[in-house]
Amino acid sequence: MGKKNYITFHDALKGQQPKAFATMVKPMGSACNLNCSYCYYLDKAPTIYQDHEPLMPPDVLEEYIKQYIEANEVPEVTFVWHGGEPLMAGIDYYRKAVELQRKYAGGKAILNSLQTNGIMMNADWCRFFHANRFLIGLSIDGPRDIHDAYRVNKAGRPSFDKAMAAVSLMRQYGVEYNTLSVVTNLSEGRGAEVYNFLKSIGSRFMQFLPVLEHIMPHSVNGRPVIARPGTEGSVTAPWSVSASGYGKFMTDIFDEWVVSDVGEYFVQAFDMTLAQWAGVKPGLCIYSETCGDALVVEHNGDVYSCDHFVYPEFRLGNIMTDNLVDLYTSPEQFSFGVNKRNTLPRYCMRCKYYFACRGECPKHRFLTAETGEYGLNALCEGFKHYFSHVEPYMEYMTKLLSQKKAPAEVMGWARNRMKK
Repeated sequence: MGKKNYITFHDALKGQQPKAFATMVKPMGSACNLNCSYCYYLDKAPTIYQDHEPLMPPDVLEEYIKQYIEANEVPEVTFVWHGGEPLMAGIDYYRKAVELQRKYAGGKAILNSLQTNGIMMNADWCRFFHANRFLIGLSIDGPRDIHDAYRVNKAGRPSFDKAMAAVSLMRQYGVEYNTLSVVTNLSEGRGAEVYNFLKSIGSRFMQFLPVLEHIMPHSVNGRPVIARPGTEGSVTAPWSVSASGYGKFMTDIFDEWVVSDVGEYFVQAFDMTLAQWAGVKPGLCIYSETCGDALVVEHNGDVYSCDHFVYPEFRLGNIMTDNLVDLYTSPEQFSFGVNKRNTLPRYCMRCKYYFACRGECPKHRFLTAETGEYGLNALCEGFKHYFSHVEPYMEYMTKLLSQKKAPAEVMGWARNRMKK
């Protein structure tokens, strides 16, 4: 199916509103001290940067911080430090970054979040994070056997114990943290177990990221090459979660959460789903009608449209020769954003749950719908199962919100409903 080249009133209005967008900055590029099987970023070094990925130089770091703060016309600016493994840059690097943020803040509140595998976490890092109010995202997939199956170091050794040591350190030093768990084939049928494990290690905010990738039959540096959706010759990666498995995984977690934990533990997908039912902007690109508000800034200053589309054709420019705000407002980025909607099959637009799903992420759209249209999300079956399952609870919570009551009041109703 070809692109439907149209824009809505909301699309047009966006250009008239104060500019507010996110960037994911990768000061170490894809360099990492782990060799996770499912990592879609490790192959960027040989394929795009010919294995030349030094630390982001001081002048690029300063230019990025300056431009990013200036570009956001809102009172609060959040920096998202990512990788690869961002702690490999060293603690002094982030001390300098914080110093530069203060220099260019211009009265704006500056927040920092950082995603890490926790391998390098120590007391010094924890003291720094606590003192500078960094929110840490820890990558941990669940209990030992699930986590260690794919999250190994360069020598193939497991990483679970070091991730758990990082949890202990962060709790000891009062570092605020949440968890990001990749949902793989090994997670299937174990949703409640994974959820309760994450609760047991003190995670109060959880993100679950389904991994459904295609790989090429050849490898680079001993790793299979993760391919873009629809690439000829690619096959489904063995670690991928099935659509039905993902849907069941999420509903199993939901059934635990909705009877006991609403308002105490927060699952990003549930928050986004409730926002959709309540008619509130979800605040996460995959559940938005259009995207394009989350750029990637690489170690050398290159800017890409999205973390999942760091390919040459999605390179917008470089902050050392282009202004970040100009790249964000460029026609190329605008088209990238609206194409999230415009490339969806009509089959999706007619779906009962389109308002909640919005086609999810374009990186997963490589199936053909029953109407013969290409571009159906490969997780569609799972999303339909999930939305159908949570629908009555979302309607009840939406009603509570309309009455200015707390959504947590759903729990008693949910317990009674599940007894029937």
